[in-house]
Amino acid sequence: MDTGHLNKHISGQFNEELENVRSQILAMGGLVEQQLMDVLTAARDKNSDLAHEVINNDVKVNNFEMEIDQECTRIIAKRQPTASDLRLMMTIVKTITDLERIGDLAESIAKASLRSDISAPDVVKFNLEAMGEQIVKMLREVLDAFARMDVKAAWQVHLHDKKIDSLHEGIVRQSLTYMMGDSRSIPQMLDLMSISRALERVGDHCTNISEYVVYNVTGKDIRHTSAVEIASIIDQQ
Repeated sequence: MDTGHLNKHISGQFNEELENVRSQILAMGGLVEQQLMDVLTAARDKNSDLAHEVINNDVKVNNFEMEIDQECTRIIAKRQPTASDLRLMMTIVKTITDLERIGDLAESIAKASLRSDISAPDVVKFNLEAMGEQIVKMLREVLDAFARMDVKAAWQVHLHDKKIDSLHEGIVRQSLTYMMGDSRSIPQMLDLMSISRALERVGDHCTNISEYVVYNVTGKDIRHTSAVEIASIIDQQ
């Protein structure tokens, strides 16, 4: 996160406290990204040890969220920030909530990969791996956009979500077709659809974080705003 950029939003007395929060957020984001990469590797390679490691590490993600949330609550109570300072604090609190939920989804993918010997037809496997790669990229880019408070980069992440939704819908259709052709595959296909759905939800949380970045920088809540209006807001930056 660009500390110089933070100084534009908060007075000097906040810098030391925000530097601590900054370090924690970056560490939490790095851990969540690693969790996601590890669980995708575990599912692909049927690596039960790695899947269990992801499950066990979820408590670390939860602890990050609680520690950062407590620190933000303390800062707000002590400093009583207003305007852009308060927006930044709200952005941080909302972002760690979405990161924690991404961690939960990584854990659920790990559990799905352990439930049965998941085997997939090549087309489903290919699309699921492609979706996983896109999701990891999306998370990495939104964390970078958050670190730099870059609204243009955040908007690009927001646009990626439609591609993720499309990949998920394709995987569901392919899985249903496969199940109709071979009823014995139903348990495995349901697990694959569960993994796909979890990845799609990770994309939603990345989109949320991108919206928080835009809100923090512009003061505009774009959650229920048309794409044309959002593009106009971004162009003004």
